[in-house]
Amino acid sequence: MASFLGSLPDILAARTLKTVVADIVRASRTGRPVIVGMGAHPIKVGLNPILIDLMKRGVISCLAMNGAGIIHDLELALVGKTSEEVEAGIDTGSFGMARDTAELLNGAIAHGAKQGIGLGQAVGDLICHGAFPHKTMSLLATGSRLGIPITVHVAIGTDIIHMHPSADGAAIGATSLEDFKRLTSVVAHLDGGVYLNLGSAVLMPEVFLKALTIARNLGHRVVDFTTVNMDFLQQYRPITNVVRRPTQAGGHGYTLTGHHEIMFPLLAAGVIEALGKGKTKRIQT
Repeated sequence: MASFLGSLPDILAARTLKTVVADIVRASRTGRPVIVGMGAHPIKVGLNPILIDLMKRGVISCLAMNGAGIIHDLELALVGKTSEEVEAGIDTGSFGMARDTAELLNGAIAHGAKQGIGLGQAVGDLICHGAFPHKTMSLLATGSRLGIPITVHVAIGTDIIHMHPSADGAAIGATSLEDFKRLTSVVAHLDGGVYLNLGSAVLMPEVFLKALTIARNLGHRVVDFTTVNMDFLQQYRPITNVVRRPTQAGGHGYTLTGHHEIMFPLLAAGVIEALGKGKTKRIQT
């Protein structure tokens, strides 16, 4: 992989890819956070095994996702596949009406609210300790098992589980707010680290900007770090709230454009090889 990357022209996106690989490797070696904020699409296109591998290697220290992420992650753990054709169900009103998905997730969220824990931990604990045949492919279960923070940031009304009578707005709000605080506590130590926005066009860039603002407001030095936006289209909010504004006082912001199922495995392979086989900090499972 190093030979391949080295053979690329040292300009434009090729230079950016090599720089981002180097920044992630440096952060991992120096014990600085590598945070991945993501939409649900990377889960749908099959990136869970690669993300889980990076979590086990100690490269990814925190995952933050939107509310759709827990749906696809749980369905992968439960039945080994996820997603449905919206066009096939929207006319009849059957889209998103699967009872199992909604009741499992809404039940876990309500239980998490009673315990005073975050939404990500609540769902992760459910999958980790429940009868889910494919739980080894779950990001949330892996986070629960390894003690890696996985936070979930919900916009009520955007996810199919909100259409069901089992949805509890107070519980969703309380657990998602708890996760916002948890993410902010990680962002507060991001100096020297990397924040990578993977396929979230609106929600996670907004959440990250607010978490960063709180961290700085409380007196934490978060200046010298790297931000990256990876998506197949470059949108206003990720470019503005991930790449530009957070690094205007220091650090570096980058964009990498391409399909998730190609670009992220390429990035991960470069990081893993650069860290060296057997030299990464593997977390026991």
